[in-house]
Amino acid sequence: MTTVAELLIEALAEHGVTQVWGVVGDALNPVTDAIRREDRIEWVGVRHEEVAAFAASAQAQLTDRLAVCMGTVGPGAIHLLNGLYDAKKSHAPVLAICGQVPREEMGSDFFQEVDNDALFADVSVFCKTVTSIDQLPGLIEQAGNAALQARGVAVLTLPGDVGGLDLPKDTAVPRFVAERPDQQPGPEALRAAADAINAGERVTLLVGQGARHARAEVLQLADRLAAPMVLTLKAKEGLEHDNPFEVGQSGLIGNHASKIAFDGCDVLVLVGTDFPYKDFLPTGKVVVQLDVRGTHIGRRTPVDHPLVGDARLGLAALLPLLDARTDRTLLDKARSSYDDWRERQQHFVDPDYDQKPVGLLRRKVDNASDRVRPELLAGIVDRHAAHDAVFTSDTGMSTVWLSRFVRMSGTRRLVGSYNLGSMANAMPQALGAAGLDRDRQVIAFCGDGGLSMLMGDLITAVSHELPVKLVVFDNGRLGMVKLEMEQVGLPEFGTVLHNPDFAKVAEAVGMRGIRVEDPHDVEAGVLAMLDHPGPVLLDVLTNPDEIVIPPKPTLKQGWGFAIAKTREFVDSPE
Repeated sequence: MTTVAELLIEALAEHGVTQVWGVVGDALNPVTDAIRREDRIEWVGVRHEEVAAFAASAQAQLTDRLAVCMGTVGPGAIHLLNGLYDAKKSHAPVLAICGQVPREEMGSDFFQEVDNDALFADVSVFCKTVTSIDQLPGLIEQAGNAALQARGVAVLTLPGDVGGLDLPKDTAVPRFVAERPDQQPGPEALRAAADAINAGERVTLLVGQGARHARAEVLQLADRLAAPMVLTLKAKEGLEHDNPFEVGQSGLIGNHASKIAFDGCDVLVLVGTDFPYKDFLPTGKVVVQLDVRGTHIGRRTPVDHPLVGDARLGLAALLPLLDARTDRTLLDKARSSYDDWRERQQHFVDPDYDQKPVGLLRRKVDNASDRVRPELLAGIVDRHAAHDAVFTSDTGMSTVWLSRFVRMSGTRRLVGSYNLGSMANAMPQALGAAGLDRDRQVIAFCGDGGLSMLMGDLITAVSHELPVKLVVFDNGRLGMVKLEMEQVGLPEFGTVLHNPDFAKVAEAVGMRGIRVEDPHDVEAGVLAMLDHPGPVLLDVLTNPDEIVIPPKPTLKQGWGFAIAKTREFVDSPE
């Protein structure tokens, strides 16, 4: 006889799922026992279920296939929520298997009982509780197919007395449908968009991760239109390297070249992007937007010509309708600005680079000026990382340094909580990436605040031999929050972190720990980290006073920053 749990795990194994992440316990014991007896699936036991959900989200994003996490009754399921919201916002196909109290106790406010169908209603595209074996294999198939087809989170709940139930002898093994049909925009919409583009003098492209599979077509489009190409952070992967039209990112992580490209165009073409920061988008332009999700079109900026369809198919159909441009003035101007900016950035990747404090713009904080520049650390990691390394980054300043100093050359991959913006995602997502291929280099840019939030799962890297390389930007601050306060004229408050020696913490759990305090030791530390075959934590004391300047700072931001620094100086006990 086959049990409910065995059928579920066999279906996952047949689909190609190789790992399940979670914490064992009570209602899901039959499921973990089925995993124990299934050679095709590895159980990865974590110390916090949030880590399991983040790891699964990363795996789904990297493979575009179904990834699985588990959380048992009540608190175990609740702990999954933040990582599952990351999967939702990242459109990652994730199946969460959750426990529930026995059926006869449901609705009685039993110990640990939580209404999972209500709890996960917002985060999921499918959420059902199995209450009868007659519902199988249908509910399993619906859960897997919903996650794969809607590119989101499916939640399947098993009460404590259901997982071990025997199924009828001839119960079919559930099968999932991973393939999705491609869609091309309609011919009338394409013609109208092409006419609008042809009528404009200067065109700028804003390209997102939805166009990463359309690299050839995107480059042809930029070449045909002599258009500068602003990339979103997630589009760095696949579109940044060997791209003569790219001018970097916009938003806080961007540079002035993106401002030149946006201000100088007549027509703005958005391809595969849902870039959310309206304040950085230009106004008064003719806007064409191509996106596979029609619901994304026009929700960030008014769109004159919507194109609903796959980026590759849409661009392939649009290109023959476009007139070639010979005027490269805007492209050359934006590229020149971008090249100059990148050259200036490289000054920071020098341990002897010296920037003198100016007036009150820098306050002495624990000898901050003697600490390592985060730009130096990021640049040296970029210099020595493998051409196919997988990078993850915590939300905040760690992402800024990655975006500016790490090039997604070769077949490098990039994962982060770039839509949800959660703290503490980099290390768990790195664990998920390493679980896919323990021979591939996986590097996490961790903030000290993010790492310490889920630090217990350093143990997971050791116990499951996941050779992640954790780079900790240890500035003793919630750096992005500090910057947010200072930009509006507030002195930093509540952002100081009293950190342990993270390298010693790593050593205590069996991981290699390396600590760097001198800029001249950074390269040796990075090389030692990358050369070590197992998991490593590189703890680098970085300067908390390093700031990020937007592409075009406003006078209000400048005054706010100056006022904040003055207040910090006056309030300083030193």
